[in-house]
Amino acid sequence: MRKVIGIGETVYDIVFRNGQPEVAVPGGSTFNSMISVGRCGIPAVFLSEVGKDKVGDIILDFMAANGVESGYVSRLSTKTPVSLAFLDGNNDASYTFYRDPVVDRTDFSYPDIDRDDVVLFGSFYALNPACRGIVRRFLQHAKDRGAILYYDVNFRPSHIKDLGDIGDALWENFSFADVVRGSHEDFITLFGMDDARQVFSEKLLSRCGNFICTFGPSPLKVIDIHGLEEEYPVEQVETVSTIGAGDSFNAGFAYGLVRDGITRDMLHDGLRKEQWSRLVGCAGSFSSCCCKSSFNYITTDFASTLKL
Repeated sequence: MRKVIGIGETVYDIVFRNGQPEVAVPGGSTFNSMISVGRCGIPAVFLSEVGKDKVGDIILDFMAANGVESGYVSRLSTKTPVSLAFLDGNNDASYTFYRDPVVDRTDFSYPDIDRDDVVLFGSFYALNPACRGIVRRFLQHAKDRGAILYYDVNFRPSHIKDLGDIGDALWENFSFADVVRGSHEDFITLFGMDDARQVFSEKLLSRCGNFICTFGPSPLKVIDIHGLEEEYPVEQVETVSTIGAGDSFNAGFAYGLVRDGITRDMLHDGLRKEQWSRLVGCAGSFSSCCCKSSFNYITTDFASTLKL
């Protein structure tokens, strides 16, 4: 079976509601996606690092319990980063991160990567100068092996001060990716643009041929280099927490690629509207499931209903 491979940071999320801690769970953008993938029964491998502490032990045990290979997670740091997530009245979160100063990392060893395996990357980890060399080398290796690279921009406004340092990395990530997904908030923050067509034509067209732009509860838009431009509805649900909603969307898209036999060549040649509909519909169902719970991933009950 095709594999899904993720690279990203790992943190321990403590979620607050009304000023009180409600739940504490392992987290991190790509980490959340990989837990959902692992729960689906697809071979899942995660490249990251955790601290040599009790929290690191909890995270590694959690990965193993959810079918995610942890053999490529290093333990060079003393402490695992912690994130405080504060839910507002709309169940959206703002974050405060606590981590040791970043030091140069040694390189990761790479898992086997086969053609049409799916690689998930994104968030600030994919731009961070401290680990950019590792990320770039891994993405180049995965691309050379014929994997499908899926980039979730996920750029928070708190990172705007770093734009001067990460600009080249952002363009490189666009060029590595076979699919770029971002929210309209990402592109307002990055480019001052709120129009998906403008973002694609001015920033992505020469770099990546497939673009998904989300607009919260409003219909998302898919644009590709072959002239397809379609809107797809988003399921309206009563949310418990939106933490992990986008990460679960990414996991659902990866699951859909494997389920529907979508290859890298097919993505480059251009998918039909119906194929995009199935993919974003699958991704949306994962996201909706996540929003209905206090956790960052799809539930095991939902995962048990899925059939490859």
